[in-house]
Amino acid sequence: MNRLYCIVGLGNPGVQYSQTRHNAGFLTVDRLLEKMGVTSLKNDFRSLYAKTQWNGNPLVLVKPQTYMNLSGEAVRPLLDYFKIPLERVIVVYDEMDLPLGALRFRLEGSAGGHRGLASIIQHLGTDRVARLRIGIGRPPEGMEVSDYVLSGFSGVDKKVFEESILKAAEACIAFVDKGADYTMNHYNISPKKSGLSRE
Repeated sequence: MNRLYCIVGLGNPGVQYSQTRHNAGFLTVDRLLEKMGVTSLKNDFRSLYAKTQWNGNPLVLVKPQTYMNLSGEAVRPLLDYFKIPLERVIVVYDEMDLPLGALRFRLEGSAGGHRGLASIIQHLGTDRVARLRIGIGRPPEGMEVSDYVLSGFSGVDKKVFEESILKAAEACIAFVDKGADYTMNHYNISPKKSGLSRE
């Protein structure tokens, strides 16, 4: 029996934010849409989303349009409408506390200061939601956090970031195809181990 999965990528709507660090989740969903040949999105539930399938499993790819801090206001109604259980949901977002190029998959836990995930946890009423964090590193000394996450990468860092987005898309597919344990064992990777290090 086919089982509906949901991949939620977090970010901020608008061209000015499209290539920023804070939009790592959106960028991951974009890679998945390309891989699955999806060219149009529906606009409902305060989200842009597409219902497609992968290896016979129906799949909903979601980019909430509420702005990051209110992501839960979009995610909860969509999950309720499609009747998707939390064990088949994964949320993808940027993480300053991980070095650039690192990925971390977890099944539960606090938001760790990420306001997008915090909003989702609040609206779902539980922190038992799978999440994939994409490392963006900490801002340089003297730079405001908001300025850092809402800016983009350049040079070698941009290449490392783009490669980590591709890896994150692979991890999401692994979650659908092979489950949480496989994803955790194969995609909790450091920059050096993943081959994404700048060194």
